[in-house]
Amino acid sequence: MLHIPCPYCGPRDETEFHYGSEAHVAYPENSANLTDEEWAKFVFIRSNPKGWMAERWVHSAGCRRWFTQQPKSPA
Repeated sequence: MLHIPCPYCGPRDETEFHYGSEAHVAYPENSANLTDEEWAKFVFIRSNPKGWMAERWVHSAGCRRWFTQQPKSPA
């Protein structure tokens, strides 16, 4: 079982969490004025870089708080 460290509750089973997305993605300005194509690009298209990246998670079966999991280099 994979354990994810919740900064508020400590390490918990992965089944208690839901993945949010890549962290630090800037929300578009004037989002109400975006076309459907522009909005779809923002929601679904990511850079998908090779390597480690920061991720957003929500502890949905616990404290219900969002947090950013910073990448850690493999040992």
